[in-house]
Amino acid sequence: MRIDAVVEWFGYQGCLRLENEAGTRVVLSPQAGGRVLEYAQGGVNALYLNPAQRGWRRSAGAPAVNPCGGRFDVGPERVIAPHPDLWLGDWTGELLGAGRARLVSPRDSATGLRLEREFTLAVDSSRLVCTQRMVNEASRPVMCCHWSRTLAVGGGIVLIPLTPNSRFPKNYIMYGPGPVMNFQPEDPHIRIRGRFLEVLGTPANPKLGLDSAAGWFAYLMPSDLLFVKRYPVYPDRVYGEMAGLTISIWYFKDEMCELEPIGPREMLAPGASASFTEEWELLPYRFPGATSGANLEEVERLAEPKKAGT
Repeated sequence: MRIDAVVEWFGYQGCLRLENEAGTRVVLSPQAGGRVLEYAQGGVNALYLNPAQRGWRRSAGAPAVNPCGGRFDVGPERVIAPHPDLWLGDWTGELLGAGRARLVSPRDSATGLRLEREFTLAVDSSRLVCTQRMVNEASRPVMCCHWSRTLAVGGGIVLIPLTPNSRFPKNYIMYGPGPVMNFQPEDPHIRIRGRFLEVLGTPANPKLGLDSAAGWFAYLMPSDLLFVKRYPVYPDRVYGEMAGLTISIWYFKDEMCELEPIGPREMLAPGASASFTEEWELLPYRFPGATSGANLEEVERLAEPKKAGT
C-alpha cells in the first residue's frame, strides 16, 4: 500500500511525500533548489537539516544560504558558471503515482540548463532511485556533469572501496588549506584498512576526493543506519573535476557529512540532454565502537551492487 501525498513539511507548502509499508519515508521540496528534505527509515531521518533554514525561500534582499538536506547540483565545481536559479530557486513538483515523483527546475539564466529530478521509492524496501536529467536549452553547447551533494547527519564513518591503480599516491586527495589539492595527505582520522578508505572523524580539512571506480560507497551513521549510495562509473570517459574525481566527501565536524557521487563530463549540444542515476538505501547496522571498526566484509555484502540473477 502506497501512502503518497502532498504535505507541508519543514516550513514548506507543497512538499511531495513518498511512503511505503517498509517504514521508509521520502519528502521532496520543490522550493529552494528542488531537494530531498527527508529520507527516513523507521522514523529516523538520515539527512541533515539546519533548523535556522526552516521555510527559507529566495527573495529580493534576503541573504543566500547553503541549503541543507539531500541536495543535487551540476558541475564541474569552479568551472561551471554560478547558477542560483537551479541551486536556490523555486522548482515545480508533481506526484507521478506508484511511489514516483518529479521535480523540475526553471531554466537557468546563467547556463541555459533545465534540470529534472525523478524519484522512485521501492514498494517493500528503502531503495530510492534518484535520476537527474540535465537539458541544454541554451543556443550554445554546454559542458556540465552530475554532482550529488547530499548532506547526511554528521558523526558517522565513511567507507569507500578503493580501486587498484589510483592516480593518487594515497588513494585520495585532501583540498586545502586554500586552493591547494594535497596529494600526500596524512590525517589521523583517515585510514586504509583492507581495500577500503575509512573516514572516522573530522579531518584537518573537510573536503576529500577519490577516483574509485567501485560504483558505490557507504556511510555508517550513529543512529544505527547504513546509508548506501550506488551509481555508475565510466572508467573510459572524462571526468570534469580538476582532479578527475568520481567521489567527493565533505566531512564537517559532527554536524554533517556531504556524500557526493560525481558523473562524467557531458558536452551537451543545444537541445541535448544527459541523465545520471543514483540508488540510495538505508539498512540497519549497529554503529561500531571506536576501536572495533566496521566489519568490512559484511558492509560490502550489504552494499555492493547486486549482479543480475543474484
